[in-house]
Amino acid sequence: MKYIFWDFNGTILDDAYLCFEILNEMLEEVGQDKVTYQEYLMIFDFPVKDYYAKVYDLNKTSFDVLAKRFIELYQPRSLEAPLHEDIIETIQYFKDKGYKNIVLSASEINNLKAQLKHFKIEDIFDDILGTSDIHAKGKIDVAKRYIDTHHIQRKDSVMIGDTLHDAEIAKILNVKPILFTKGHQHPSRLKAYMTIDTIAELKKII
Repeated sequence: MKYIFWDFNGTILDDAYLCFEILNEMLEEVGQDKVTYQEYLMIFDFPVKDYYAKVYDLNKTSFDVLAKRFIELYQPRSLEAPLHEDIIETIQYFKDKGYKNIVLSASEINNLKAQLKHFKIEDIFDDILGTSDIHAKGKIDVAKRYIDTHHIQRKDSVMIGDTLHDAEIAKILNVKPILFTKGHQHPSRLKAYMTIDTIAELKKII
């Protein structure tokens, strides 16, 4: 493996519980029933609009309004969330071995860069890939364009993420997926793929 694509939310940044808390705050604002954390892990999905449709009536509250409200609540509080244990050391470990480490996120690129800068980790990555808006539709097109532009050999790449969307991207790109079980989706949803329970396990797998 020469290229490692790292998802950010839930994989690098330990923000799943924060997103769960914000979801319940937003549900309360519109008079919808709250969800438990386990329910959140079972319903979270991409595109985010489909996930919201499971708990909101999008005919009453538009997805655009919800997306803007989420970012308004999430972005400042995300800077207080912790990074996952061993993540910096593990990325540096692969960097020292000559791997290219690339952040691949469905987050809007400027918000993503602000987070990386805050945590002082932007310099350990060779590239930072995000999206052009806050709607978190996905990151497949971003990934495909990057691989094609840089003429990356698929067999030399691996995708590290925490959701089925990351596995879907890996399948479309024909790269190996490894899914982290401490992110935004319940481990039972990820069992069709190779999974890790700790980030440090990657040193033995890759």
